[in-house]
Amino acid sequence: METLVLIGLLGGLITGISPCILPMLPVIFFAGGVQGARDPVLRFDGPTAVRTGAGGQVEKGVAPVAGGAAVDLADRPAGRRARSWRPYLVIAGLVLSFSVMTLLGSLVLGALGLPQDLLRWVGIVLLAALGVGMVVPRFEEVLERPFLRLASLGSRRTKGRDRGAFLLGLGLGVLYVPCAGPVLAAITVAGATGEIGPGTVVLTVSFAVGAAVPLLVFALAGRRVAERVAAFRRHQRGIRVTGGVVVILLAAALALNLPQQLQRALPDYTGALQQQVDENASVQDALDLGGIVTDANRELSNCANGSTELADCGTAPPLTGITRWLNTPDGSALDLADLRGKVVLIDFWTYSCINCQRALPHVTAWYDAYEDAGLEVIGVHTPEFAFERETRNVVAGARDLGVDYPIAQDNSYSTWTTYRNRYWPAEYLIDAEGTVRYIKHGEGGYDVTEQHVRDLLRAADPAVELPPPTDVVDTTPGGETTPETYLALNKVFNYSGTPEYGSGREAYAHPGRQPRDTFSLGGVWDADFQGATAASDDATVRLAYRSTDVFAVLGGEGTVTARVLAPDGGVREEHEVDVSGNPTLYDVLRGDGPTDGTVELEVPQGVSVYTFTFG
Repeated sequence: METLVLIGLLGGLITGISPCILPMLPVIFFAGGVQGARDPVLRFDGPTAVRTGAGGQVEKGVAPVAGGAAVDLADRPAGRRARSWRPYLVIAGLVLSFSVMTLLGSLVLGALGLPQDLLRWVGIVLLAALGVGMVVPRFEEVLERPFLRLASLGSRRTKGRDRGAFLLGLGLGVLYVPCAGPVLAAITVAGATGEIGPGTVVLTVSFAVGAAVPLLVFALAGRRVAERVAAFRRHQRGIRVTGGVVVILLAAALALNLPQQLQRALPDYTGALQQQVDENASVQDALDLGGIVTDANRELSNCANGSTELADCGTAPPLTGITRWLNTPDGSALDLADLRGKVVLIDFWTYSCINCQRALPHVTAWYDAYEDAGLEVIGVHTPEFAFERETRNVVAGARDLGVDYPIAQDNSYSTWTTYRNRYWPAEYLIDAEGTVRYIKHGEGGYDVTEQHVRDLLRAADPAVELPPPTDVVDTTPGGETTPETYLALNKVFNYSGTPEYGSGREAYAHPGRQPRDTFSLGGVWDADFQGATAASDDATVRLAYRSTDVFAVLGGEGTVTARVLAPDGGVREEHEVDVSGNPTLYDVLRGDGPTDGTVELEVPQGVSVYTFTFG
């Protein structure tokens, strides 16, 4: 248990200083810190109360306090500030609501049949209402009244400066979406699957406390600044209104998913720390990250990858933690238990993955050919990049790829982890009794998979009339090709250039000779844990490849110039690639057969490069 506490605190502390925390800082500073500033220290000069403010200035008489009321300074004990628990109340509310909602939110909503994003919208509405309440105090009193006893933590009255603090923390905790990591993954999976025990609770609370410590420090710093700067005391009403406006703006930004865009635009300066935690053997053992084995998925190990024989691999685990359903009536969820009697193919995919794109024509052809015979296909879309979490991007990608069967957005990696999956694409074939009979990781083997589909359909209904097998060309690359090449900091393995590839903005230079199967950068680039973004007019990326075709996932707006370099350094071929809209896959090179070569992309400022794939 002590190990889980330490792991939770460490994971939380890393999260608490990561870029994903930045959207919350203005609210914490103004609404949690500045608004909780205490009145200056008092001393007595005879019968007169004297207030010593910043810089040692002396004030006498009656002083205003938070909320617009007035107090005779002589009524306050000398040598003490007026007590304010506001920063602590905000953080306590955040820790409580984040812990409870993370562990129980998905289960409760599922049990009630409510959409999984309901809590998020409740939190946004609550946050907006609290912001309005900070601007209009009477409205805040009405809003807080049901929570008055809890908000005052047992006191008989809530101080004006503390009003709404705990409730604000509750709202922030519901909306707090920390950066992904192994600790949060273990917590999310436990909460989504109902595997909640004492260890999970301890891990969750310690993670929440660890993430909250930097926020509390920031709130206390805001309070200290307000206490030392006289202008904050003279304009307490204005500060309160400013805090309310900041809270309202955060609610609006969350409703429009703007924080995600901010996080994508910033380098992940905590990525190296997070990676060390990810790869630590003790952490993996404690969190069972090598593949979380439960009673629901234990028998999946019975299936050998791509076997030509059907096996009994246990009852199919449920689809958990799905944030949104697409291509279903009114966005309604599918339950595997309700699909008994049908053969179900679960396909793990993501729309910008070239491996998935080469497999999808086969999956869509099977759906079209065998739907009437009793086949159901569910595409579990588990994102590889942050932009793939956006529903509008998934909708556009599915439309472009012709995916019209049900899609389950698995943004939390919940179903991915429940199935102990590690691949894009991956197929899990389930028979009419709900048993997993076949697993295929990666591309290829489509004829084997289709034959298993046909066999299971006949087993479910011996009288079924099946159409001829589909005739889709298998474009799985043959022979040796350059492995998929990532520009994300935590996935780079084949960089060859100067200086060392690292986070943030840096000027890079290509080597004199580009080694086979490596890439390098030229010019100024901003690299992060999603990819690299060109930051100068002369930004280039060079790649020595072995394949027939070269593809790249690009994002932003601009025209990329792709050149195939000759051995003497000259340009053998050149064409332009117009990049616009959501990040997606673009053709860089289409060849006539397998070859070795070097391509160079001239990338305009603001365009991002995420990965290269080969075929």
